[in-house]
Amino acid sequence: MKELSAGLRRFVDDQAGATAIEYGLIAALVAVGAILAMTVFGGNLSGMFNTVSTRAGDAMANAGT
Repeated sequence: MKELSAGLRRFVDDQAGATAIEYGLIAALVAVGAILAMTVFGGNLSGMFNTVSTRAGDAMANAGT
């Protein structure tokens, strides 16, 4: 019975599982934030990247002549 009590106490005092759960929650929060940002700013970012791509392509085409 004493061994069971000591094992249960070690299990309760172990913080490794809590740390893993905290890291998991932080990762989930970052993922939700990234998805939210992409949803809100997706159209603007898409337009900006298309503009940069077009201008870079034009610059490269004109650089060869």
